[in-house]
Amino acid sequence: MTQMTLKLTGVACVLAASVAGTSFHEPLRASVLMQTAPPQFPDAQISNGLIVAKLYLPDARRGFYRSTRFDWSGVISSLEYEGHHYYGPWFTKSDPPVRDFVYQGADIITGAQSTMMGPAEEFQRPQGYATAKPGGTFVKIGVGVLRKADDTAYSPYTNYEIVDAGKWSVKKDAASVELVQELQDAASGYGYVYRKTVRLTAGRPELVLEHSLQNTGRLPLQTPQYNHNFLSLDGATTSADFVVSAPFQIRPDRQPDPKLAEVRGREIVYTKTLADQERVTFALGGFGADPKDYDFRVENRRTGAGFRVTSDRPLASASLWSIRSVISIEPFVDVSTEPGQTFTWKYIYTYYKNPPK
Repeated sequence: MTQMTLKLTGVACVLAASVAGTSFHEPLRASVLMQTAPPQFPDAQISNGLIVAKLYLPDARRGFYRSTRFDWSGVISSLEYEGHHYYGPWFTKSDPPVRDFVYQGADIITGAQSTMMGPAEEFQRPQGYATAKPGGTFVKIGVGVLRKADDTAYSPYTNYEIVDAGKWSVKKDAASVELVQELQDAASGYGYVYRKTVRLTAGRPELVLEHSLQNTGRLPLQTPQYNHNFLSLDGATTSADFVVSAPFQIRPDRQPDPKLAEVRGREIVYTKTLADQERVTFALGGFGADPKDYDFRVENRRTGAGFRVTSDRPLASASLWSIRSVISIEPFVDVSTEPGQTFTWKYIYTYYKNPPK
């Protein structure tokens, strides 16, 4: 395996100038989009002969993602299986000052915090924000030590100053990339070694995201962690071709607009092609405490292409967020580890192509 180690401190928490104002044209396939992406972003390509995937690597000076919402490790910018392209930009332009994303005519414009793609992960709760004083520090796992600006509530859409992004190391071989972040903040009392391996299983159309979080600080680490799963399958518009399914009877916290989508037992079906600013979003209930309920599929039944994601940890919660350019099933797990202890979890993605229905 090849190895690269970076020590990243005192970095500004903004996207690179090369990203600002960047245009992305949909519905081009992810592979085409990757060819037109700025070449200065550190990246890696892995393959097991069935799947070819490309990842952006964490880098505080040159990385694709340098904001403070999502985990920097393993940004999967494209994945191809059986001629189908699963990930790529769901936005057409990026403008860092935008809070989350906005519509502007035919364009979807993302801010620094949300310019992300693929199976993007976030440790949702910052460590020590509530107890930090303005000017003090807190920790966002997978990002770094951040500075609290004032007494306003924490927001994932705020760009906080990055005081220390820790030390990132990367090991790569033909079918996997291991990413490790080591971070210690004496002021807040939090510290950890976070390890994430992105691995393609030999002989199977399978991607595994393996995680471990070792607590090296003096305080517990506790946070919900989720994967946003920005699915932009073949650049297709979200429509009645798509179905989201679970192994349990889905109980939404609120019913979607039946003109857009319906919950039918264990499935969520779209009833029209989403257009303009239409969206389908709600929380999913009905699951139990067994990890077997962490089992979701998103499939285009016209083409037969889809993916399934499972985990070795039980669901803490789950949500669906979808607009015209992307479908995101968002399962959450609870990550908790005491000082000196290590918490592990993994997600398994299976990509498939069934005969069209």
